[in-house]
Amino acid sequence: MNEALLEVEDGDPYRALSELDAKGPEEKKKDQGKSYSTLVYSVTDIPPWYLCILLGIQHYLTALGGLVAIPLILSKELCLQHDPLTQGHLISTIFFVSGICTLLQVFFGVRLPILQGGTFAFLTPSLAMLSLPNWKCPAWTQNASQVNATSPEFIEVWQSRIREEVSQGGKMIASCFQIFVGFSGLIGLMMRFIGPLTIAPTITLVALPLFNSAGDEAGSHWGISAMAIFFIVLFSQYLKNVPVPLPSYQGSRKCHFSKVYLFQIFPVLLGLAITWLICFVLTVTSAFPSDPAVYGYPARTDIKGDVLSQAPWFRFPYPGQWGIPTISLAGVFGIIAGVISSMVESVGDYFACARLSGAPPPPKHAINRGIGVEGIGCLLAGAWGTGNGTTSYSENVGALGITRVGSRTVIVAGGCVLLVIGMFGKIGAVFASIPTPLIGGLLLVMFGIITAVGVSNLQYVDMNSSRNLFIFGFSIYAGLAIPSWVTKNSQVLETGILQLDQVIRVLLTTGMFVGGFLAFVLDNTIPGSQEERGLLAWKETSQEECDEARVLEVYNLPFGIGTKFCTFSWAQYLPTCPQ
Repeated sequence: MNEALLEVEDGDPYRALSELDAKGPEEKKKDQGKSYSTLVYSVTDIPPWYLCILLGIQHYLTALGGLVAIPLILSKELCLQHDPLTQGHLISTIFFVSGICTLLQVFFGVRLPILQGGTFAFLTPSLAMLSLPNWKCPAWTQNASQVNATSPEFIEVWQSRIREEVSQGGKMIASCFQIFVGFSGLIGLMMRFIGPLTIAPTITLVALPLFNSAGDEAGSHWGISAMAIFFIVLFSQYLKNVPVPLPSYQGSRKCHFSKVYLFQIFPVLLGLAITWLICFVLTVTSAFPSDPAVYGYPARTDIKGDVLSQAPWFRFPYPGQWGIPTISLAGVFGIIAGVISSMVESVGDYFACARLSGAPPPPKHAINRGIGVEGIGCLLAGAWGTGNGTTSYSENVGALGITRVGSRTVIVAGGCVLLVIGMFGKIGAVFASIPTPLIGGLLLVMFGIITAVGVSNLQYVDMNSSRNLFIFGFSIYAGLAIPSWVTKNSQVLETGILQLDQVIRVLLTTGMFVGGFLAFVLDNTIPGSQEERGLLAWKETSQEECDEARVLEVYNLPFGIGTKFCTFSWAQYLPTCPQ
């Protein structure tokens, strides 16, 4: 199959893409459930090793914005704004742990091509605790001339904050709750009550509330952001079926030219590379302003040059590298709220990822394992001291829709890339120097894809029903309005109990939780038939997409574990094995 993907021949899967685009609505409807045939590589396919590496790097670049943003946002509150070297160590640590968690998720978790990384759901309680009066940064840490990054006093200032108020220990305790919910099967049992009307607003609200952050990043230089968007759209949409002849070598045919669909496989990587090169040329020629106060300065490629020169070539992150983790009760409650939001988001991501990678909808035992492994990931993040937890990355789900490469082998390569970059500081520093407008342009494209994937779940639902129109419309609007109001008026909800206030604030400022929860309650309480709610069509499509053998092929545990361990009579009762 792999050779057919590289050359234009009869039965070429790329030809199926063109044929699909030419079909009418009725023909497309008949092909529902067979979307994996329109992919370049589906979830169980194994691309050539060099494609795996390049596509893995592309997934790393897609997640780069979120992975880098979290430690940089925390740095100011950790009193590290004048210590770029330690900021680099935090970035390398989150890269390294994200790589470990990605490999665990692909091999032993939900087994879908989904990258793991930091989450903004854990950032809110951390920032709330760091804003308390007794944890304000000393005045001398705000003056770059007075900061000695190697002095014991300064080291204790930021390490005490990351150990307690960013709550390493609190994350480890809260992760045990997520591990229990996953491996006990509680999340899987809930899935019998979760249908398309719950999944659609949950996935949609993953991306919609982030328009401000994406706009701010892109707005640092709209010209460069527009250029990055132009190239990504050009390659992924307009040139996706244009083959590029490249030299190749095979034993039977020796040296020859093969036609490869580069634009479809690497639209993000090519778009970022070309735009980054243009930024470099414009920086060298002084076309960009050199004054940080002038608009367009963030587009320069030499802003973070100090990080590259100071970063070590090799540094191995290890558990407890900032000291022994401590536990804050307020941190535990705040992080648990983030865990709940993260689990709701992840379940939605699993279904979106399955649709885009040509996999059947994930069964309950796979969802149980996925949530449980994410809990293990949060436990590891707390032990290593990333300042955050881990969750499924929605941005990378969007990348699957653009590239049409859904192979989980590619995500394994992406996890290995994260591990390597986490250990080699210079490599991480190079990628961390990508200009801000480029990341903003990428986020605008990715968040648009995620929003559309969420809405696409409504194809199973009767949208002529006023019941369904109300549930979806109200859930989306409330998921935007309520978090916005709570952010501006959080003092109105204060109960006087710090831990409870943090739980309420995190839950009510997370749009995907608010919208998903309202949709879940309304869909299960307002009278409606199974057909009207889309549950029958969803189940029928699941059965059409693949038989039981296909489900086992995608979601069964690897290395013979599923066929040996789960075949014991007593193992059939475990929530992580097929029932």
